[in-house]
Amino acid sequence: MPDSNLPGTELLKTVLEPLLEDFQHWFTRSRHLLETEQLSFMSHQEQSDLLLRVKQAQKEVNTAKMLFAATDKQVGIDMATLMPWHELVTECWNVAMRFRQGREI
Repeated sequence: MPDSNLPGTELLKTVLEPLLEDFQHWFTRSRHLLETEQLSFMSHQEQSDLLLRVKQAQKEVNTAKMLFAATDKQVGIDMATLMPWHELVTECWNVAMRFRQGREI
């Protein structure tokens, strides 16, 4: 069994664990918005497609969290996996911002 006090392990716990929590948080908020509001600046198909991508990302993040926990937080996640989640969160933030701005007018 690897030494759980190695600096790399601590780095994973310090960085990756909160990052996965953040992804989960933002995808949950985005899913709620997409499921409960009709966004006037998006077609129904665009909104539906974005919702499907958010749901898929949620599944992927949940799987990553389970694997991270199952390996006693000793395994990382490739940047090629994280970047699409980051891009999707950014896209969702932009949609939420447009939605809020539209409500303020």
